Amino acid sequence: MPRAGAAYVAVTAAYWAFMLTDGALRMLVLLHFHTLGFSPVQLAYLFVLYEIAGIVTNLSAGWIAARFGLTSTLYAGLALQVAALIALAQLDPAWTITASVVFVMAVQGASGVAKDLAKMSAKSAVKLLAPTARGGLFRWVALLTGSKNAVKGCGFLIGAVLLGVVGLKAAVLGMAAVLAVILVAVVLKMPSGLPVGRKDAKFRDVLSGNANINWLSFARVFLFAARDVWFVVGIPIYFYAVLSDGTEAGNRTAFFTIGSFMALWIILYGAVQAAAPRLMKAATRSEDQIIMSAQRWGALLIIVPAVLASLSLATPTPTTWLTTALIVGLLIFGGIFAVNSALHSYLILAFSSGNRVTMDVGFYYMANAAGRLLGTVLSGLSYQIGGLPLCLGTAALLLAASVYGASRLRPLAPQPV
Repeated sequence: MPRAGAAYVAVTAAYWAFMLTDGALRMLVLLHFHTLGFSPVQLAYLFVLYEIAGIVTNLSAGWIAARFGLTSTLYAGLALQVAALIALAQLDPAWTITASVVFVMAVQGASGVAKDLAKMSAKSAVKLLAPTARGGLFRWVALLTGSKNAVKGCGFLIGAVLLGVVGLKAAVLGMAAVLAVILVAVVLKMPSGLPVGRKDAKFRDVLSGNANINWLSFARVFLFAARDVWFVVGIPIYFYAVLSDGTEAGNRTAFFTIGSFMALWIILYGAVQAAAPRLMKAATRSEDQIIMSAQRWGALLIIVPAVLASLSLATPTPTTWLTTALIVGLLIFGGIFAVNSALHSYLILAFSSGNRVTMDVGFYYMANAAGRLLGTVLSGLSYQIGGLPLCLGTAALLLAASVYGASRLRPLAPQPV
């Protein structure tokens, strides 16, 4: 299917460009407002509407794509991200903290809508265009998701560096210009191969009646909450406190180091995710075996934040040894988390039927956004109440809930021959 393959490449390239700006924007906002004196809870608020928008968008985006076609949601996502970046450049330092928080929340909300429109388009395209023989679906899903995370990791580093070099306004305007050029190129050059939509799609069909999809979505909520409870606010602010001496040069060093760690974590996560089919020997494993793997890898992941929380409690004053242990431990967390995420991403497509794939994927990523929202709120609250140890301890509890959801998955019914 040469046209279908070209369509998949175009969607993936546009998605990469989008995720580069998404990662950069997150670091720009987080570090810029932390240097202005925002508390951990206030920093978490900046991302709350982003995640709420993701919940609403994913519920509706599957229906929109089913009705109007995947290219429509992709174009809408790219255009809305350009508008959000331009809007953020209008932020005025003279505004009050309340006005700044409300404005940035609104901009982040628009960016959240944009992100999930683009993501749903790319993920659904895999189900419709990927070969299915010998683990082909698992490989293509893992490649798309893994490469996306590697690109987003580069975005974290780019955002941190741009903040230290050119500042917030110039950074977001530059990203808006680049993404606008990519949007125009995609609109002009998009080949055929993606579904154009069907007018009989009903919004009520978004909610799934498939128990496996519902339990997998439950597991996904708590898996991503367990990551974001330390990732969004806790670790960046902890590292900033350890690395910065409050001077401009110290801030630049802290920004670069934090951006480098976040980028390394996401890139490692993406690389492991892309390699997951080989690690899991997907071509020779049944879907039932992959379900069992999702349960076992989820249980293994609980150990990492539990151990790191214990180390942090035992060493209340930051030391070089503790910082090193946290870096190594969180990179291990990233590798195991990536395998879990890849297994989930494969299973949602395996559980979905072809005629409602966009709605099943939209419902599943609604759960993904709900998990990020929960993790974001808990990240600010837990860090302000109990510091990094509470963030990590909460992650372990959330992972236990995720494993329970995965334990409820059942073998797929045999397909008729």
